[in-house]
Amino acid sequence: MAFTDVKEVFGKMPEVFNPGAAQGMDSVFQYEITGEGGGNWSVIIKDGACQIQEGTHDSPSVTLTMSAETWLGIVNKETNGMQAFMSGQLKASGDIMLAQRIEQLFPL
Repeated sequence: MAFTDVKEVFGKMPEVFNPGAAQGMDSVFQYEITGEGGGNWSVIIKDGACQIQEGTHDSPSVTLTMSAETWLGIVNKETNGMQAFMSGQLKASGDIMLAQRIEQLFPL
């Protein structure tokens, strides 16, 4: 099933969360999704648990900024996250190495 709505993706993330991949993590991923259907979400991972909140976090570990189209392409496996980063479609600031763990944490 392909995702067509950004908010739907963030709603599904807690269901697919892999606590085994989050051992020892205390991190905040801030997503800034631009364009139609976008918005801001923070994904807080601590003590093997995840919490997703709409809005912005005061001190994220990593901030990922991309269009709704790019985000849906990544979660639907139509766009490679690293290629999106290298081509400028995805911008990351903060601990960008942390961003590489997203697929293990949330196998959508």
